[in-house]
Amino acid sequence: MSTVAAISTPDGVGGISVIRISGSEAIAIAANVFRGKISPEQMESHTCCYGKIIKDGKIIDDGVLTVFREPNSYTGENVAEISCHGGRFVTRQALRAVIQAGAEPAGAGEFTKRAFLNGKMSLTQAEAVMDVISAQGEQALNSAANIREGKLFRKVKEVSDGIVKLAASLDAWVDYPEEDLPEAEPEQLMFHVEHFVGSLEKLLEGYDKGRILRQGIDTVILGKTNVGKSTLMNCLVGYDRSIVTDVKGTTRDIVEESVRLGGLTLRLSDTAGLRETSDPVEKLGIDLARKKAENAQLIIAVLDGSQELDGQDRELLELIRGRKAVIAVNKSDLPVKPDIQKLREFSPYVAVISAKNDGGLEQLEKAVEEMFLDENFDPGADCYINERQKFCVEKSLTALKETLEGIRGGITPDCTAVSLEQAVGPLLDLTGERVSDTVVAQIFSDFCVGK
Repeated sequence: MSTVAAISTPDGVGGISVIRISGSEAIAIAANVFRGKISPEQMESHTCCYGKIIKDGKIIDDGVLTVFREPNSYTGENVAEISCHGGRFVTRQALRAVIQAGAEPAGAGEFTKRAFLNGKMSLTQAEAVMDVISAQGEQALNSAANIREGKLFRKVKEVSDGIVKLAASLDAWVDYPEEDLPEAEPEQLMFHVEHFVGSLEKLLEGYDKGRILRQGIDTVILGKTNVGKSTLMNCLVGYDRSIVTDVKGTTRDIVEESVRLGGLTLRLSDTAGLRETSDPVEKLGIDLARKKAENAQLIIAVLDGSQELDGQDRELLELIRGRKAVIAVNKSDLPVKPDIQKLREFSPYVAVISAKNDGGLEQLEKAVEEMFLDENFDPGADCYINERQKFCVEKSLTALKETLEGIRGGITPDCTAVSLEQAVGPLLDLTGERVSDTVVAQIFSDFCVGK
């Protein structure tokens, strides 16, 4: 493979930037652009050297070179990393110097892709790298770290190895009858296959939780005008994101922002207040709010706690019945008039809050976590599959369940072995032990350049 280079730190101004070079010529290329007391080619692995960065024969910056020699590097190849000052221009000049010296620009996810291809990590571990980078909270980070450390790979590998071993024993019994090998009884076969099914179904159970941890919860703040929706939005965001006035109908478009609430991320949408109006622009906003609510994973239904419920409030409560929703009774700094127990008839999750004074937010946080994370949720002990991995698990499960039906129907051992082998393939695709170049390219195309 060619030697590639990219900026591995975020684009922007900062204390330092890092240009990563990987490939057989990485250290030689670094020697052409870096001058220190020790030549890069004489540096031992995992050592650093201070020096000058050279481009077109001129010093453009001073910095630090770190050398990692194959196979003991992130990619499994020779790697050189040049740390320079974190200005946009100087960083790009340093990268250009490296490319002029013989490196090729790295593609998206190039370094992690090489780590996978060189056997430094499984495909599931490689995918977890981006989950670690994009994690927006402790729980998401813990789950990604578990996969990064190989926990998902080991779980899937245990199942695939078990299937292979069972299929091999059936093949041996069919191919070598003279060896007097013990015949596998149907009940024993079913016991093993049911165990594989149970293991994979447990992985599937965590898919929705994993998606919530990685992507956040699509959340709509809904309510009539002037109940405090925009104030709640600003309270959760931490700054004035939505306009707040006493004039009804101020919010007409959908205002969106991601916020942290406890251990979860909410992708919040503040919407137009629900009411009858002759204003065509406001009416469009109200229609958008209703449409947004139809597809939301969570609705925060805001009521004015200082007022008795009216027809519009009751319409809102009927709208959320049977949905994942928290009823936020706002303005708790004033006497609360609605009957809280009656409100629980529409949703068991009721939080009495004061968005103006940041009061009661712990009730809102607790309600959302109870709704989306069961009491046994332990991100430190679990790892959650992504969409591609889910597809592979489902394909394997389908094949295993067909195998079970076949055993119950009396299929021969050799047919059972063939059916089991069909269940193994998707699991090998999942871990990367057997995967096409197209799938690999697609996975790493979602990575940032420089990782």
